[in-house]
Amino acid sequence: MIRKFSSFRAHAAIFMLMLVADQLTKWWARARFSLPNGEPDYSAHIAVLGDWFHLRLVYNHGAAFGLRPHEILPFLHPMSFYVAFSLIAIVLLSLYYRRLGRGEPAARLGIALILSGAVGNNLIDRLMMHKVTDLFDVGIPGVDPRWPVFNIADSAVSIGLALLIIPPFFARSTPDARPENTATQKTSASRSDVAAPGSDQT
Repeated sequence: MIRKFSSFRAHAAIFMLMLVADQLTKWWARARFSLPNGEPDYSAHIAVLGDWFHLRLVYNHGAAFGLRPHEILPFLHPMSFYVAFSLIAIVLLSLYYRRLGRGEPAARLGIALILSGAVGNNLIDRLMMHKVTDLFDVGIPGVDPRWPVFNIADSAVSIGLALLIIPPFFARSTPDARPENTATQKTSASRSDVAAPGSDQT
């Protein structure tokens, strides 16, 4: 299935689709759940699936899942930190994408998803608003704390990382079977070569 999305055009289309969907849902959340002063109305939400899944507006000044890596460089403004980090990551991932061949469709798709998330969260949101818009609230009813509120860009990055990390573990088990088959074929061939002269002498 992933091989159908292995071309650069397909990845560019997926990149744009995720980016547009991310920005449209964030715009909708800000329009739907903002107070007149622009701050989130934390009392307002839409229960999509009972208490399992809500739509609400939360602004995140840190990284995904409430992390705050910018605090390791307190002398640097948080926006500058995230923009610089994203630009470096985009350059490195783009170079890595060019090195990957068509035989690694999962990794190439994963990079396209990560790039869309990096551009959506750490470039567009932070340059325009100096903060990230989150809207998906997921949790188990009656269990606290709930999962940190996230957005489509966060999901794209998480799925992209999974596509980069998980497939190589399955790929390692595939070549192991090939040498055994090759060795078996060589042994069978050598035995037939030895048996052939004997059959001529009889």
